[in-house]
Amino acid sequence: MGNDGYLPLFETKRANGRTLYRVFAGSIFVGICLIWSYRVSHVPRDGEDGRLVWIGLLAAELWFGFYWFLTQAHRWNLVYRQTFKDRLSHRYGNQLPGVDIFVCTADPVIEPPMMVINTVLSVMAYDYPPEKLSVYLSDDAGSQLTFYALLEASQFAKYWIPFCKKFNVEPRSPAAYLDSISISDDSKQPKELATINKLYEDMKNQVENVAKLGRLPEVHLRHKGFSEWDSYSSRHDHDTILQILIDGKDPNAKDSEGCVLPTLVYVAREKRQQYFHNFKAGAMNALIRVSSAISNGQIVLNVDCDMYSNNSLAVRDALCFFMDEKKGHEIAYVQFPQNFDNITKNELYSSSLRVISQVEFHGLDGYGGPLYIGTGCFHRRDTLCGRQFSREIHNEFKIDIPRDREREETTAVLEEKSKVLASCTYENNTEWGKEMGLKYGCPVEDVITGLSIQCRGWKSVYYNPERKAFLGVAPTTLAQILVQHKRWSEGDFQILLSKYSPAWFANGKISLGLQLGYCCYCLWATNCLAVLYYSIVPSLYLLRGIPLFPELSSPWFFPFAYVVISNYMYSLAEYLWNGGTVLGWWNDQRIWLYKRTSSYLLGFIDIIAKSLGLHSDSTFVITAKVSKQEVYRRYVKEIMEFGDSTPMFTALATIALINLVCLIGLMKKAIVNEGIPIIYETMLLQFVLCAILVLINWPLYQGLFFRKDNGKMPNYIAIKSIVLAVSSCTCFTLFST
Repeated sequence: MGNDGYLPLFETKRANGRTLYRVFAGSIFVGICLIWSYRVSHVPRDGEDGRLVWIGLLAAELWFGFYWFLTQAHRWNLVYRQTFKDRLSHRYGNQLPGVDIFVCTADPVIEPPMMVINTVLSVMAYDYPPEKLSVYLSDDAGSQLTFYALLEASQFAKYWIPFCKKFNVEPRSPAAYLDSISISDDSKQPKELATINKLYEDMKNQVENVAKLGRLPEVHLRHKGFSEWDSYSSRHDHDTILQILIDGKDPNAKDSEGCVLPTLVYVAREKRQQYFHNFKAGAMNALIRVSSAISNGQIVLNVDCDMYSNNSLAVRDALCFFMDEKKGHEIAYVQFPQNFDNITKNELYSSSLRVISQVEFHGLDGYGGPLYIGTGCFHRRDTLCGRQFSREIHNEFKIDIPRDREREETTAVLEEKSKVLASCTYENNTEWGKEMGLKYGCPVEDVITGLSIQCRGWKSVYYNPERKAFLGVAPTTLAQILVQHKRWSEGDFQILLSKYSPAWFANGKISLGLQLGYCCYCLWATNCLAVLYYSIVPSLYLLRGIPLFPELSSPWFFPFAYVVISNYMYSLAEYLWNGGTVLGWWNDQRIWLYKRTSSYLLGFIDIIAKSLGLHSDSTFVITAKVSKQEVYRRYVKEIMEFGDSTPMFTALATIALINLVCLIGLMKKAIVNEGIPIIYETMLLQFVLCAILVLINWPLYQGLFFRKDNGKMPNYIAIKSIVLAVSSCTCFTLFST
């Protein structure tokens, strides 16, 4: 408490051990400089073997050192936040701002309606005054099935919301909650629990039966909302479809206990084939405009359709930052981490983003705030609409007009007026997608939007509560995770090359630490070149017996050994400290390699080709939220999935086989010529690098040679990779002598 009696609504604590880490990082930097010195001072003379490859290694190691320096922005100044919700309640009671919640979906097959409505129901049941809460579902597929599911959910909500509040249920996704308990438990609410379970199962069966039929029975089509589809041609050609399913200002909109319900709105923006719709960014901007006419909440939360609320108090956590009297006026958005409820024990595909969410974003928070990652983020509406920060700004949250006022217009009139805001032509000759709303023209519209907000002077906050605020569905196949990271790395690299690059656009507008942090992600794609070089060339030179690293007896050996061992020991300790397992860390290292030699490589090539006019604009690939039962069973058993056909598997398999051929060739040569002591003395580091690459690729070798299930590597990819790997090693051996 300050001298003026002020009690903050949140506090910020700096991480312990910062000085110790900085000393450690300094020692690593010295080691990196010594490695560079070794490379420069030992370049082979003209005409000597390995001169060009030596220069290539120098370039790779310069890049690794530079990128390591960038990553220090994530670890140099970690901070952690704590909120005081009791103070918020004591200070403001129910005098809280309106909150509009946006849920976006785009495909009823990849994103099943039952998953979508569970997310919608979870946020409708927030521990927040319902008259201040409005939920909008954007359906970019314009699916009757999704609308029908939401219509059913609007009826189920009348029972689910009072049940949640009566028994303080967590989580408030019906599927997640009912799956987490046993209905036969001797609990406090056996009758109510059985009733709510029956209502949910009835709703689920109805929605899934309609999905199997592929059409709606005539009895369901009687609702006036379905008449909106009379002019529907296809998902790419239809009028705006907008239905207010629950009008929060309607005095008759009550739940089963007679309490008011949150507003619930379905929106499928107008689509025409001659107009580019700008993917998720376009859908979000349409929702910003539509919601401004219906509820106009001063706080906007957006979540992906698979990201259900796991903490009903998350909205109050966010308001602790926005409504703090001394610091709240500086904050544009509050970003919660992206967590998942289907992660395996050892994180087979490193899908949890553990280090990013538990370490790196806390580091960015110490320099002015994290990136906006497109889900689980609370925004000030005015900052999304382009407002500049000014020190004269104070908290301007206004209390909504009471619900029981006489409505100025009917729901039907409001629906018709709002449809115009979601039309294809509304944004023509406006600043939408440029200076207002989410920005267009980039696969990662969220990151570039957050950066532009921070460059207007605003700060952001990262809040990672003990009880996770949101839980979603992580990719369950290797192909899904690689495609996802290709889109992310491609989009981030595109930002780097655009006018909004953090390297120059953000210069002087955000702190240097935050600028470096952004550059670290924007340079994901370019990592592919150095990693690809290091993953292939040293192993190939083993076949020729040409050492590329210092001998064991050389004093230059120690900087290499120190940097490598220290970095990996720190990485392991960091991973374990943040709740991971040893095998999980090993899986994380494997996916680190796979992303850089496939996802990032193809993303880098695509952006370069696009910059040269050789490639069309990127398409937005939706990550699948469901998988086949057979595939999911293998995922639960932590068996890697190679059954999909993708060129990224060809790249991974070829690199893995090159290293295997090189290691076998070296061992054969060493045994036949009795050269093991020589290899140990002269090429230990090179041998260890190749051996580790072989070990880390063991699941891939299983998929190529040993597995018989449908998750094995497709035969044509296996044959192609074997031919490429053997040909590469043979040609290198024959033509480089």
